[in-house]
Amino acid sequence: MTFSSYVREGDRVGLRPYRLADGPEFTARVRESRDLHRPWLYPPATVEEYEPYAARLTEGGARAGFLVCELGTGALAGFVNVNNIVRGAFQCGALGYGAFAHAAGRGLLREALALALDHAFAPAAEGLGLHRLEANIQPGNTASIALVHGAGFRLEGLSPDFLQVDGAWRDHERWALTAGMPRAR
Repeated sequence: MTFSSYVREGDRVGLRPYRLADGPEFTARVRESRDLHRPWLYPPATVEEYEPYAARLTEGGARAGFLVCELGTGALAGFVNVNNIVRGAFQCGALGYGAFAHAAGRGLLREALALALDHAFAPAAEGLGLHRLEANIQPGNTASIALVHGAGFRLEGLSPDFLQVDGAWRDHERWALTAGMPRAR
């Protein structure tokens, strides 16, 4: 099954917006991926949690969410979200992303991240028209750090007690990429 609604398409994956109908597959993949995601990430694991999550990522201009789909089958392989989009002189957003366990280690999220960056930095007529993206990552999350470092992000510093994750305030490394910086392909 293929989709004509891909926002961006690569060699193996396409990015498309969330749909409410994706809830059962998305949440099943989240439950299968619990050991991969924890303690770093807590995406919605039930359809009841998924529906408001997906709605926030598809309504308004402060967020843009994309499901990573394997080309040919349309199966969900992960997600890439741009949160907290600030316009005006800032033109910045914060990245959130995750691969599902069956897709982990296959380079699909690396390809999807490159597509998401292309979309984020494309002019507003073709994409999000952003100038800067940030990825805030807990220091022990080596796989996530390797992903953004490999995509060309630079480490800008450490933010102590930056974000509440799993009931505690966690330190995060602040990685950033601006539109003019070189990116990996």
